[in-house]
Amino acid sequence: MTAEVEDIKLLKTIGLSEQKAKETLKNAQVTKQLKSAISEAVKYGEINAEIGTLLYHLASKVKAQVADKVPFVAKYIGEKKLDTVLRVDAALNYLLSNIKETVDAKAFEEACGVGIVITPEQIEEAVEKLILTHKEEILEKRYRYNAGPLMQEVRQFLKWADGKNIKNEVDIQLLDLLGPRTAADLAPVPKESKKKQKAPEKDAKKKSSVDAQKGEASNDKVEAETISELMKTKVHFHKPGENYKTEGYVLTPNTHKLLEEHLRITGGKVRTRFPPEPNGILHIGHAKAININFGYAAAYDGLCFLRYDDTNPEKEEEKFFVGIKDMVEWLGYRPYKITHSSDNFQQLYEWAVKLVEKGLAYVCHQTSEQMKGFNPPPSPWRERPIEESLDLFQDMKNGMLEEGEATLRMKVTLEEGKQDPVAYRIKYAPHHRTGDQWCIYPTYDFTHCLCDSIEHITHSLCTKEFQSRRSSYYWLCNALDIYCPVQWEYGRLNVSYTVVSKRKIAKLIDEGIVNDWDDPRLFTLTALRRRGFPSEAINNFCAQIGVTGAQAVVDPGALEAAVRDVLNLTAPRHMVVLDPVKITITNFPGDAPINIEVPDFPNEPEKKNHIITFREVVYIEASDFKEIDEKGFRRLTPNQSVGLKHAGVVITLQCIEKDATGKITNLIAKQEPVSDKNKPKAFIHWVSNPTLASVRLYERLFKHKNPEDMNEVPNGYLSDINPESKKEVVAYIDSSLEKQSKPLEKFQFERIGFFCADTDSKSGKVVFNRTVTLKEDAGKV
Repeated sequence: MTAEVEDIKLLKTIGLSEQKAKETLKNAQVTKQLKSAISEAVKYGEINAEIGTLLYHLASKVKAQVADKVPFVAKYIGEKKLDTVLRVDAALNYLLSNIKETVDAKAFEEACGVGIVITPEQIEEAVEKLILTHKEEILEKRYRYNAGPLMQEVRQFLKWADGKNIKNEVDIQLLDLLGPRTAADLAPVPKESKKKQKAPEKDAKKKSSVDAQKGEASNDKVEAETISELMKTKVHFHKPGENYKTEGYVLTPNTHKLLEEHLRITGGKVRTRFPPEPNGILHIGHAKAININFGYAAAYDGLCFLRYDDTNPEKEEEKFFVGIKDMVEWLGYRPYKITHSSDNFQQLYEWAVKLVEKGLAYVCHQTSEQMKGFNPPPSPWRERPIEESLDLFQDMKNGMLEEGEATLRMKVTLEEGKQDPVAYRIKYAPHHRTGDQWCIYPTYDFTHCLCDSIEHITHSLCTKEFQSRRSSYYWLCNALDIYCPVQWEYGRLNVSYTVVSKRKIAKLIDEGIVNDWDDPRLFTLTALRRRGFPSEAINNFCAQIGVTGAQAVVDPGALEAAVRDVLNLTAPRHMVVLDPVKITITNFPGDAPINIEVPDFPNEPEKKNHIITFREVVYIEASDFKEIDEKGFRRLTPNQSVGLKHAGVVITLQCIEKDATGKITNLIAKQEPVSDKNKPKAFIHWVSNPTLASVRLYERLFKHKNPEDMNEVPNGYLSDINPESKKEVVAYIDSSLEKQSKPLEKFQFERIGFFCADTDSKSGKVVFNRTVTLKEDAGKV
């Protein structure tokens, strides 16, 4: 008889069908725990279906942290002391909260309600009292009354009552109160009520975007309008101090003591951190990380550190430190405290020495090339004597070895199979904060989790590619016997038709394709701000993307839609002409200009207004005039009049003036007041007595959706540049707009798009960047 057949036979003894047994065997972990539970429980008598169900529940719900206690719990199940799922769950929760080699049997039994018997009379009495309390509502709703919360209330009085017994008693007493169901009770629910019933179902589909059992983000689609809504309703991480309840979290005999000290220091508040490396400008992907870290802390009245991961002095520049802080604050967040990994260099060094002393780290002489690849040869120095490694590490610190001559490596294997990651390397480069004090610098793998521990971070939130470092994160904190935070991973945010790699953006700048890190065609945060993207729109966009485990690759149109949603409500409207045609009104009344008060927000005229000038010469868009009539064209033609927006007049063409080349130089027209009898088919925007401005029209920088995939093409992504990504035109604007156009101020140019005054603007020369176009307008052809 094969082992599989034996296992199926064993699992069938607890009431599983053959099919269920085969499915269970596919899960090696559950099978292992179930076999262990059965072998223990059978010592105390025959295993019936009820006991079998409890053993299966135990095996499928037990977490790795307390898996060694399965026989202990199974014994209680076999003795029928844990006789309900409720008691088994209470047992697992108690063990998880009290990690010890020896279980305090008395405390355990008290926590699980062992020996407490709830009689049918007690259940009957509790149900009777609660039905009396809710009697009026029950009589009104009859059998449409939701009895679920009522059964939960019974549990508040009788914690260890069996759920089936409670339900049976509720059903009996409802029948006694209401009598048999009537035709009205059985009738279909009215349509309005059906809609109300579907709402929770819809919410269920938008459930938590993070699987609290797995300790990582899930792929469930979430839809939240704001970061606050996302964090409060869609994301469910562990509570501060309950780190041990997270799947994969490693417990030690000292874990609960360290957590108690952690809660004393933090006051039970959520603590997160945003830890950028200061060697480049933040991009749209970082906006998601900022919103998740700061947003989660803010949603739960916690705090968030801005911590610079400044462990590589060769690539760090002051402008990046300043730029990162500016962008965090631009997105609307204030760090609780600004810290640096370098603040902890001395402590990190002392912990590295401690690792060596414990035989958990060693000095290695393999080169970086020898350590590269998926399965490099093991270090021949892995088992070198502790004293020898201590002496060599001291030599590294004292500058007695050359760069690349030695590294300090940790004795741990990552999930991806990589062995012994580097903890320290030699770099003879001055640090921006510590100067020449150090010539050895810690790596990310060594630094990050230890700085999280020092700052008592409750939730170490990071992108999915760091999942392979989770084991070394927990291993290192526990090896040093210090507080260990929980690492949670979520999918990165990438946007199509762009690159965000620091190296690739630097190459674009060096090649003169873009001007700098804030070129409006890029998706760095400084570029998006310069282009006119409101920070609120970026935050809302991140909320709508959600916190999922899947990597999100989003079309720029989704971000642009979020931008329009905000600018539609916040950007004042002005009339601007990008491609002007001159019109002279022959019957303009008098020589003096007419001042017209125009609302900044036509739908909300009570808000701010501005004054525009109306004269006998006006300029309209060339696209608003056609010399030959076309079907469906609603604007100015020789046979069709058109209204001038805000001016209250209709103009009718009288003749066309052209130069020797046939180019139109002037349209001669007359005006009449708008009236019921003289109502035009359309109104167009215009400018009179204009000031000149420069307008930059931006399109996507790259032609293809994934420029990063162009590696096989000569020059790679550099060969994919869209030559039409930037076009600059001279525009006619009203003097009132010129006065309001401070750098980074945002406007809607009526019927054209949303624009932002560029930082290049100066007195006498205003420059605008097109932020996004308008949505398609039914009045435009």
